[in-house]
Amino acid sequence: MAAQLELVQGAPLDLEARPARGDHDVIARMVSEGAKVLDVGCGDGGLIQLLTRECKARARGLERDKAAVRGCVVRGLSVVQGDAESDLAEFPSGAFDYVVFSHTLTHLAHPRDALRQAGRIGERVIVSVRNAAYMRTRYRLALSGRTPSAQTWADGALERRCSIRDFAELAREMRFSIETAIPLTNGRPGAPFAETIWRANLFAEEAVFLLTP
Repeated sequence: MAAQLELVQGAPLDLEARPARGDHDVIARMVSEGAKVLDVGCGDGGLIQLLTRECKARARGLERDKAAVRGCVVRGLSVVQGDAESDLAEFPSGAFDYVVFSHTLTHLAHPRDALRQAGRIGERVIVSVRNAAYMRTRYRLALSGRTPSAQTWADGALERRCSIRDFAELAREMRFSIETAIPLTNGRPGAPFAETIWRANLFAEEAVFLLTP
């Protein structure tokens, strides 16, 4: 396990500007300057690079896929190869200012356990989720009677579907406070919300939550 969690350092970071994903841009606005950040399921490291460039963050990634880890190393990003399902428990309490799940929490087999560990090792937790209750999704389902995903039966493509309200209720059930949340539609952020959920639950494609354990 120790070998698996060894930090991998690559070449100097490439700070060339690149278009940011909508939820990544919102996350960057939530992160304070110079913060210590763990990006869980960092993929190609796009969010890590953005946080390093825009927030001067000390950002690391936890990624299961070896090819993705190699891609991060090539781009000079600090990554840890490991599985969030088990390896979050290896980090000490309070190790990070922020732990981020950017469209990754719903892909985990045990999301509650991962969220609980994130609240232990991070002062704040940021989670972006796609909204299964978005009005256009409801409309397509009403017309066709089919879920709007071509990956429903694809091997390895399992993803939990949840609404913004579903995640807000989960967070509160687990005793997280919703400090703020930002709805997004077509990659553009809307007005922040924390208590009033129904509007975002109907009109937003996704949302980014900033949680306090």
